[in-house]
Amino acid sequence: MLSTIFLSATNHLLAQAGWARARLQAHAGRTARLALVPLATIDFSVSADGHVAEWAGEDAPEVTLRLAVVDLPRLLVDGLESAMRQVRIEGNADFAEALGFVFRHLRWDAEEDLARVFGDIAAHRLVDTAQWLAGEGRRSAERAGGNLVEYLTEEAPLLVPRAALPGFAQEVAALRDAVGRLDKRLERLERRR
Repeated sequence: MLSTIFLSATNHLLAQAGWARARLQAHAGRTARLALVPLATIDFSVSADGHVAEWAGEDAPEVTLRLAVVDLPRLLVDGLESAMRQVRIEGNADFAEALGFVFRHLRWDAEEDLARVFGDIAAHRLVDTAQWLAGEGRRSAERAGGNLVEYLTEEAPLLVPRAALPGFAQEVAALRDAVGRLDKRLERLERRR
């Protein structure tokens, strides 16, 4: 099932990106494996038209793309380019470079898909609204993080503010030196007894 989802989604994105299909057509017939460690492996090959197809051969694939399952949420939040930074690619250098480039730069044209259902104007407005909501969500998260840091440094000082670090470090060093001097005095007093 995971293999079917991957192949369908990838082919949908490739159908919207002629440049990606053209880049993959040069590697028609080559095989690759996407290893979602430790969950599953998906074997696929490149077809003559630049799409991907299921492959179940006996030989080892020419390229292996390894991605830890824990990095998959990054795909949903940051997109393919960010997730591809976590992928380890091994195998045939030309084919690996082509796959890496295509997967890094594939983008879903949501507006095109929505236009088929809702029409051009509604699709454009839906995409604009979704982008605005995503931006507001990011800004809200940044503000909440800033407020939390301010609270932990100013209101309930569990953290030391960055500006106070040099002074705090000097105070710690002075305290360490004072404790060292006190310890030596105590040793001298003990010896005199």
